[in-house]
Amino acid sequence: MKKTPPDPRAQARRAALNALRRARRAADRAGVELSDWEGEFLGSVEDRIKTYGRAFGDPDKGAPGQALSMLQAVKLKEISVKAKGGETGKDRKAPRGRRPFRPRPAKGGDA
Repeated sequence: MKKTPPDPRAQARRAALNALRRARRAADRAGVELSDWEGEFLGSVEDRIKTYGRAFGDPDKGAPGQALSMLQAVKLKEISVKAKGGETGKDRKAPRGRRPFRPRPAKGGDA
């Protein structure tokens, strides 16, 4: 008997639902109170994934095989960090900029 390869859309759907549940569970366990908007976000995204298999309708907002759009994934990550007691966006320091590229002086003598 041949095994059929797993459906990538179903895997993405399960992964997104698990991530949503983990974020909510982590917030409950840590005693972190999510804002009304964050709670509603988690619930509505979970409902849309269960109903439609993905939480966004516009294909330009995310990859074809993904269940969450790019911005939804970012917000979910922020909620997860908040639930774990990490630094939220307001608490983080701005990243240090890199030094601009400066070409090195040529080695050797005068030409």
